[in-house]
This record gives sequence, C-alpha cells and structure tokens, in this order.
Amino acid sequence: MPMPSSSADLDSELMLRVQQGDEISFQRLTEIHRPTLHVHLCRRIRNPAVAEELVQDIFLRVYRARHRWHPTSAKFTTWLFRISMNVILNHFRDNRRRSRDLSMDARVSDDQVFDFPDGARSVEQDLIRLVLQDEIRKAVDSLPRKQRTAVWMHKWDNLDYHSIAVELGCSHPALKAIMFRAYETLRAQLAHLGYGERG
Repeated sequence: MPMPSSSADLDSELMLRVQQGDEISFQRLTEIHRPTLHVHLCRRIRNPAVAEELVQDIFLRVYRARHRWHPTSAKFTTWLFRISMNVILNHFRDNRRRSRDLSMDARVSDDQVFDFPDGARSVEQDLIRLVLQDEIRKAVDSLPRKQRTAVWMHKWDNLDYHSIAVELGCSHPALKAIMFRAYETLRAQLAHLGYGERG
C-alpha cells in the first residue's frame, strides 16, 4: 500500500481503519494528536491534570463518533477541533454550575472570618467576568460552522490567517471574507457589551 502523501492523508487513512475496528490505528491517531491537543487545552484550562482528563474525554468521543466522520465532509483535524471545543465549553459550563450550587448551599458559621488579600478581585468582578465570557462564547457558538471555527482558531488559539485557511481548506481571500462576516455578526450581537474589536 502506498504511503499517504500528507499528514491529512495519514489522518484519513487511520480514521478509515478505525471505522473498520482497527484499534492500533486509533492508538496511532491518539499518539499523533494527543501532545498538540494537550498543549491546546492547557492554554485554555491552565491545569495540566484537568487538561489530560479532557483529552481522554475528547478521544473517547472521537471513538464513539467514528462512524459519523467522512473524509469528504471535514478534515480530521477540523473535526477533532470541533469535538474539543464542545468538551471545553461543557467543562466551563459544568464548573460554573458547580460553583453556583456550592455558593447556594454553603453554610458559614457566625465566627468564620474570610481574609482576602489586598488587590484581590471582588466576587462581583468575577461574576461580571464570567457573564461576559459566557455571552461571548454563546455569540461565537451561534455563528455558522466555518465562521465559528475560524474565530476560535484566531482568537483563542492565536493562529494566523494562513494556518486557519489551511485548516479550513479555503483560500486566504475566502477566509478574510469569513472572518469579516463573523466579526460583523459578533459586533452586532455584542454591541451592548461595548464589543468593538476588529478581527
């Protein structure tokens, strides 16, 4: 069998084998993409142990959804990226829900004293920050698929336009049009937050 001509071809070849029940090919896919995915999650989560748990969750979802992927519908890395974004968003939502439940259920004794260091952010500031982040994520999630993926890669992964265009399989002018439409939509949806940043 001829060797695949690129990393994308190798991913496709391995995924097709995975769909046929080849566990060794799945291990190979995991070995190839785990390091990059772990670094990507560490930048978002800032906790290597939690990031590793999420990486395991992502590859578990990849395996469970293996028959839904098709080489003509999306590059494997783009499909993997979408799955990872869903896992990250679920992680943040679950954390906010747990934090809210803990704050509602907490019982503090009358003599308990809280000593916050000078300059620490107030609870109100933290809540405002979480609300703003949640609104921005919801706005980004509401974008069409290509626009949503491009914004995530640009703003959260700090990828340049060339790298994003390669990942999405489009030309540089086409990507600029995608980004322009995405940021115009976000500016309109987030105008009440004073969102005016241009892509």
